[in-house]
Amino acid sequence: MPKAQTSSPGTTRRTPPEDGDAGLAAARAWRTVVAIVGLVTLFRLLVLFASPLELYPDEAQYWLWSRTLAFGYVSKPPLVAWLIAATTVMGRDAEPFVRLSSPLIHAATALVLARTGGRLYGPWSGAAAGVLYTLSPGVALSAFVVSTDPALLLGLSLALWAYAALQDATGRARLAAAAGFGAALGLAFLAKYAALYAAIGLAAHLALSREARRAWTPAAALAALAAFAVLAAPNLIWNAGHGFATVAHTASNADWGGRRFDVVPSLSFLGAQFGVFGPIPFAVLLGAGGWLAWRRRLAEADLLLLCFALPPLAIILVEAFVARANANWAAAAYAPASVLVAAWLVRWRARRWLGAVVISQGVIVAALMIGLAWPALADKAGLANGLKRLRGWRETTRTITERAALEDLNGGLSAVAVDDRFLFNEAAYYGRGSFGAGGPPLKAWVKGAEPQNQAELAAPLTAAQGRRVLAVSLEGRNTAAMSADFARAGDRQINQTSLDLNHWRSVTSFLGEGYAPRPRGPLSAKRP
Repeated sequence: MPKAQTSSPGTTRRTPPEDGDAGLAAARAWRTVVAIVGLVTLFRLLVLFASPLELYPDEAQYWLWSRTLAFGYVSKPPLVAWLIAATTVMGRDAEPFVRLSSPLIHAATALVLARTGGRLYGPWSGAAAGVLYTLSPGVALSAFVVSTDPALLLGLSLALWAYAALQDATGRARLAAAAGFGAALGLAFLAKYAALYAAIGLAAHLALSREARRAWTPAAALAALAAFAVLAAPNLIWNAGHGFATVAHTASNADWGGRRFDVVPSLSFLGAQFGVFGPIPFAVLLGAGGWLAWRRRLAEADLLLLCFALPPLAIILVEAFVARANANWAAAAYAPASVLVAAWLVRWRARRWLGAVVISQGVIVAALMIGLAWPALADKAGLANGLKRLRGWRETTRTITERAALEDLNGGLSAVAVDDRFLFNEAAYYGRGSFGAGGPPLKAWVKGAEPQNQAELAAPLTAAQGRRVLAVSLEGRNTAAMSADFARAGDRQINQTSLDLNHWRSVTSFLGEGYAPRPRGPLSAKRP
């Protein structure tokens, strides 16, 4: 696709080189973005290894999956577990190595977006896109935790790069670009099913752009579909063999059965996007995008990127209105949005605005990283509540393993059973030297008639393992129900763990003998 900008409605002209000699400009721009992304990534790695914060429960769950590799899991596709398996080979199971892939993948994504922006608009637009993405607050936080989003965004960025190349490719180059597009989408699909937003973006672009329709030949479409199928097939086959468990979980998360049609969550979600993408970039995306579309001054490249950026935002906005939505559910929008907003600011020669973006978001990112490296400073800033799920799990697990060891010596234990998936995941990680390796196995007490999460599916407490069980309830929520499932239940013991000056976590444990679960009815709660 030629690097184009709009001169009047319905017309485009090729953008002149952005800095004298085009080759020299491209080299300078690339060196600049590599240096900035590299420096920020180095800072993130230092924070990763310096931070005392523990694994979030979902991170512990992904680590647990990585101990038994598969082509799918109850709640997510498999790529996040594969990545953890790869990074923990280097440093065993320490928290920084569990999280190591995230900052590295985000760095790669920034460089891919720089290449995409360079192809669509020019080298300095590409460099600005890489920097804008790197300094997005959402990316800064995501780079500290292991989740499905980094690999999703890398796959979508690679797909966008290939799709941009496809627009003006011919012959074998067109087939290669189409296959690359399909393969990149397959990679994103293995990370998170939100990759399917790209299919919606592709459909929108084909509907709105004659140039886009010209780029696709039957052979190119077949190459894209074949490449996607090769990568996605193992997970689809796994799902078919497990009753499409991941698809069911994803639908359950949408929670459309609990429709409420409330505009407040939609506004809350929309407001949160200023924090995810950054205040200035998100304002530019909404304001400039709307204005250019209204005035029909969108360049062909602008239209391409909007088609891929808007569907996640629009769909999740509706989801928030109908049911609920987390702020990061529209993360797929911000790979194309980073290129688009950067290109607009460069096109308009808005150097002050670019500087404001870099400075303001640099300050936000630096403050966030300092708070993660030294949580005591975050506590003083009133942010302790946001860190409570990253604290105290090692100590909470220690109270469980110490009592389990004592009870095992005094009569043997057939299992340790917990009632909460968060607690199960954290106990599996921080008690990895205690459970199963010569000690009692860690099991999940199943609340309903069917398993509701990976822990209950993979490690349910059964009557055969219920001879003498240490039963543990997080915050004591299910102690009475758990006790009723045993023929005999001993005295309850409550242990509390301090998370900070204002927050505590408690677990209630008792010795249960003769596990005989009562008949279960269906749970009203959705899958966690």
